[in-house]
Amino acid sequence: MQITEGEFQDVRNFISLLNSQVNSVVIVEGKRDSEALRKIGFSGTVLELHKFGGLIRFVDFVAKYDRVIILLDGDRKGKYLTAKLIEQLQRRTKIDLSFKRRLVSITKGKIRFIEQLVCYESFFS
Repeated sequence: MQITEGEFQDVRNFISLLNSQVNSVVIVEGKRDSEALRKIGFSGTVLELHKFGGLIRFVDFVAKYDRVIILLDGDRKGKYLTAKLIEQLQRRTKIDLSFKRRLVSITKGKIRFIEQLVCYESFFS
């Protein structure tokens, strides 16, 4: 994948902004997604949706955070899960989709799955 200097800087700024969020949590689908975020410098709280054994358990746990940043994949399953999370959480906490939109914009749609962020890892080393 071809990565420009400007795109790398935008991803670096994206991670920096994500790290600056207070009392918030980033939601990803699975282990490879959270590992990809860590490899490019994310140091905040990441929760993997599939570790909770059901949406209701997950929603009850995550509602204690002031802001929930949803970074699920851009495939059919990810979109479905995003819609379900919004439906379940909208009256319980603040839902933030701006980071997902920003990531799509920065990568011009090249990154559809959060685990693909590992392609930027060599730039962060």
